[in-house]
Amino acid sequence: MAYGTPSIEEFQAGTVVKCEPMSTGTTTRRKRKPHILAVINESCTGCAGSPACVEYCPVAECMFWDLDEDHPLFGRIIVDPLLCIGCKLCTSHGPDGAFFQGCPWDAIDMVPLAEFEGEKGVLPF
Repeated sequence: MAYGTPSIEEFQAGTVVKCEPMSTGTTTRRKRKPHILAVINESCTGCAGSPACVEYCPVAECMFWDLDEDHPLFGRIIVDPLLCIGCKLCTSHGPDGAFFQGCPWDAIDMVPLAEFEGEKGVLPF
């Protein structure tokens, strides 16, 4: 599953620093918990600062850049579990609008909500 991601409590408290590139789109709060959530795993390369997955996410600030402090030119993407709607759009598009089944580096896992909550804690909404 994900590595080094902020906790649900950190997202709730608003203490997570979200850097660009960042997803844009709707700012409407989701109406219910999704059945699945996008979770970035250790294979994420951040696509050298131009990640395709972020561009296709329809929710503002759901997917965002996280700088790798040990390697300043690199980073990875993080998904905010309080914002993810489980739409899978981040896994179905690639550069220049090409369709593919999942991230070419297999860095995005679609995780069932029960499994996510069992590992990370219960989402508030």
